[in-house]
Amino acid sequence: MNPVFSDLPVSIFEIMSLEARARGAVNLGQGFPEVDGFADVREAAGRALMTQSNQYAPMRGLPVLRDAVANFYHRVQGLTLDPDTQVLITSGATEAICVAIFSMVTPGDEVVVFEPMYDAYVPLIRRAGGVPRIVQLSPPHWEFSDDDLSKVFSDRTKLVLITTPNNPTTHCFSREQLSLLGDYCQRFDAWVMSDEVWEEVIFDRTHVSVLHIPALAHRAIKIGSAGKIFSLTGWKVGFVVAEKGLVDQVARAHQFITFATPPALQHAVAYGLGLPQDRFEAARAELKSQRDYLAGLLAEAGFARLPAEGTYFLNVDLVASGVAGSGLDFAYRLVREHGLATIPLQAFCESGRDLPVLRLCFAKSRDSLTQGAVALAAAR
Repeated sequence: MNPVFSDLPVSIFEIMSLEARARGAVNLGQGFPEVDGFADVREAAGRALMTQSNQYAPMRGLPVLRDAVANFYHRVQGLTLDPDTQVLITSGATEAICVAIFSMVTPGDEVVVFEPMYDAYVPLIRRAGGVPRIVQLSPPHWEFSDDDLSKVFSDRTKLVLITTPNNPTTHCFSREQLSLLGDYCQRFDAWVMSDEVWEEVIFDRTHVSVLHIPALAHRAIKIGSAGKIFSLTGWKVGFVVAEKGLVDQVARAHQFITFATPPALQHAVAYGLGLPQDRFEAARAELKSQRDYLAGLLAEAGFARLPAEGTYFLNVDLVASGVAGSGLDFAYRLVREHGLATIPLQAFCESGRDLPVLRLCFAKSRDSLTQGAVALAAAR
């Protein structure tokens, strides 16, 4: 058995979901909406299933979708991309992350990551033979410093993994933070993989991509997700956007993992990316309304919330809320005694540190959010 995977424990997401199902609990832990999004995009998938080819799609993605991705990013983020050479379609953003790591990292290479982080990063780095170098970020601002970077960058640094907006912290890296990172990447000749799947779920600010930063634009791989853009997380359609040489390298790994992505979904995503901008703004406004509704309930219950800049999540500062003990213990007590599944941010910390912050998903019905707030109040 490969020890990278055989030694992994069952994820907190699976544990909490099983607990929630067994107890009929409200599930504000897993990050998916309770209602499917963008009905006309789903209808487009149905039409494509019956009228378009259902055989293997081109390995790099259908031309219609690669064109749509390039046009979307030009319209929304001002990026100029060649759809033939700078866009690759993958079977979800996690596959994109996997092939980016596998195609870039060789045994002994060091990879800089920022904790809390998406839980797939470190196992994939280790499977590629890489060595994770962890920067620990702390609430409420979740920012890194020049001193933080100086401790983890070295002549062995090959790749840096970032997430912006970040799951689970919700933090969006600023232009200044990304520019500082760019200075280090130039100095140490390192590459960057930027997980930007939440780029269309940002509130009260504008998304800054690694491709907007001059020092990073030619050494960065940007990853996007149709599932997050359209609130259709089960579709697993991802995008890789980068300079031609980087896309070529990532494609070499992609061709031996999933090779191609379901063509009907690709046609539907291409349709969706061409929708008027007000459709995306309306979807974002609805999610912001859900965020603000849950924030209000938590305030009434006396819980201290951390800034929620993007994603489907809102975090509770347990220490500031007067909750004693570890976040993990509180999360177990919530689901077992009060019927509410949540995720403690400790689960996103490879170092195992106790980070007393609790993540709640607000992309749920008002009834679920209300029940969740009641359970939290009862557990204090």
